[in-house]
Amino acid sequence: MIIDHYHKKKGIKRGLHWHEMMVELTGPVVRELDAVFITDWYSETDELLPLDTSPVRPDDDAELVDAQILPSGPSFDNDNNLKLFAAMIQNARKRISVTSPYYVPDETIQMAMVTAGSRGLDVELFVSEIGDQFMVFHAQRSYYEQLLRAGVKIYLYRAPTILHAKHLSIDDDVAVIGSSNLDIRSLSLHMELSVLVHGAKFTAAMRAVEDDYRSKSRQVMLEDWLRRPTRDRVFDNLMRLTSSLQ
Repeated sequence: MIIDHYHKKKGIKRGLHWHEMMVELTGPVVRELDAVFITDWYSETDELLPLDTSPVRPDDDAELVDAQILPSGPSFDNDNNLKLFAAMIQNARKRISVTSPYYVPDETIQMAMVTAGSRGLDVELFVSEIGDQFMVFHAQRSYYEQLLRAGVKIYLYRAPTILHAKHLSIDDDVAVIGSSNLDIRSLSLHMELSVLVHGAKFTAAMRAVEDDYRSKSRQVMLEDWLRRPTRDRVFDNLMRLTSSLQ
């Protein structure tokens, strides 16, 4: 989902605003996007829109990259996003950067992150310092200790901004950007769409974005996290019990 800079009335009253990340696509991959839209439109309206099959060529001065559209959701037999994200994290060799506004993963993703950190990879997670959804915000915090103990670096994008971008970059040449959070609902229940890109220059551009996030974030240190108030610990653990319902 793409949202406006100022999004929710309650959030505006709290002084919050939202930071998004978008990408413009040209070339043959646009046909894949069209096909997904037409399929979704038909499933909701029973109206079959025409699919433009004329050749699509990128701009002459555009850099060519390998890109693939990956839809997922309850209408698909497989949990496409879940399997993609888990496979990417498990097969990383050097570095993993994850940006997700709502990090309430299933066991597969959490264990992939923990294992990657434990085997010495440079693993980082970008989330927001403040939340716009009370239950999700506290539920996701319950996963931080395990990640920190495994060596995963967690960066909290400073308030009052909600970092609403959703993307991953793996090693030096693979990236995913899309609508899916790394939470149970996005991975299994919601209709989502991701773009998988293979290209060193594109991934380097994503790294530059992540560098900007890091400069505007506060890193969570394990010793400080373990000293957080008991009240916060209680809320975090209670909300985790309801994570599958959020």
